[in-house]
Amino acid sequence: MRDFRKYNIWELSHKLTLDIYTVSREFPQNESYGIVSQIRRASASIPTNIAEGCGRDSDAEFNRFLTIAMGSASETEYLLILSKDLQYIDDEHFENLNSKVNIIKQKIYSLKQKLK
Repeated sequence: MRDFRKYNIWELSHKLTLDIYTVSREFPQNESYGIVSQIRRASASIPTNIAEGCGRDSDAEFNRFLTIAMGSASETEYLLILSKDLQYIDDEHFENLNSKVNIIKQKIYSLKQKLK
């Protein structure tokens, strides 16, 4: 069994989730059950799936959960684009968060390649 807290991608994705929770507090109140809920769920799914994969018995199972985390990262990336286009976040916040998502995606991909 792996300790998910020792993985840099888990730490980065956890910090991203915290940042998204902070930024999304400023979204319009009428989006509480819409984009706020979706972007928080999608971002939290990244470290959650990494942690769950670490609790599995094989590299193949871990790899499967990394694939799910990658999907959640892509979903988060789109929701950031949507949030920017709806003017819920400014360009500076978007660039910062989008950069973090893409770093996470690259690291997930690299880890997946090592597990093959």
